[in-house]
Amino acid sequence: MFVILLRFSDNKGQAGQFMAGHNEWIKRGFDDGVFLLTGSLQPNAGGGIVAHNCSLADLENRVNADPFVAENVVSAEILEITPSRSDERLNFLLG
Repeated sequence: MFVILLRFSDNKGQAGQFMAGHNEWIKRGFDDGVFLLTGSLQPNAGGGIVAHNCSLADLENRVNADPFVAENVVSAEILEITPSRSDERLNFLLG
């Protein structure tokens, strides 16, 4: 399981120009069964994603394909978590 932090970079002002591509990238992540949750980092600091069902290498490739990452609108940090205990509603993450 992974947490991806997408923190705004120096090119933040160009976000609008790449928003459609970024939203399509997010949609593909959900359609492919990799993304579980997306949302905004507060206050107006970027975005966050919870992902699973892929390898770190595959996720790195996916993240690098995000137009926001490619155009330096955000910088990406991927945190890998090995779940060992969860609420029963999230047991599918224990794999």
